[in-house]
Amino acid sequence: MNELARYWYRYRLRHSPYRALFLPPDKRTLISLDCETTSLDPAHAELVTIAATPIKGNRILTSQSLTLTLAAPESLSAGSVRIHQLRHQDLVHGVSAKQAMTSLIHFIGNHPLVGYHIRYDKSILDRYARQYLGFPLPNPLIEVSDIYQRKLERLLPNAYHDISMEAISRHLEIPLPARHDALDDALAAALIYVRLTQGEMPIPQSR
Repeated sequence: MNELARYWYRYRLRHSPYRALFLPPDKRTLISLDCETTSLDPAHAELVTIAATPIKGNRILTSQSLTLTLAAPESLSAGSVRIHQLRHQDLVHGVSAKQAMTSLIHFIGNHPLVGYHIRYDKSILDRYARQYLGFPLPNPLIEVSDIYQRKLERLLPNAYHDISMEAISRHLEIPLPARHDALDDALAAALIYVRLTQGEMPIPQSR
């Protein structure tokens, strides 16, 4: 979100507790975030779970992580269950979408968001935030695969680079947790970010 849009939302929300979200981003803490959804189409996908964990410097604050499970959306189908392994009965105690967005906004504040394919997650969260709160998320985005690719291209210009999370984790010697769990994926993205920004990029080994 550019500064002009931030200013406009600050003015529009000048009597709202959400006004502080549109102040300059607080980069002292980053938030690693991941969502599980009913499909891979950001225009129609519905949220199933959201997870986020703070990062401060080289520390991942796992004890302060947030996990939100939403009530089963109408579009939950056998096909989407195969993606995230969550069935209707697993979501029976889930919160409403509005409750989830309110809790998430309170947790992430105006901190930058870190993730793998984080633009996809934010596009869905923006849709929900506009619907229930009246504004998109103002948070800047940090895509870990972009950082990885830039660093790898400096080491190996013009080479083919596999930037899947599995390949990145293997190269950085980071244990990859079980996939399709929002919290595990948020933690994996946090580990990748800390490894890339707090240490030297290892030279890939030829096979």
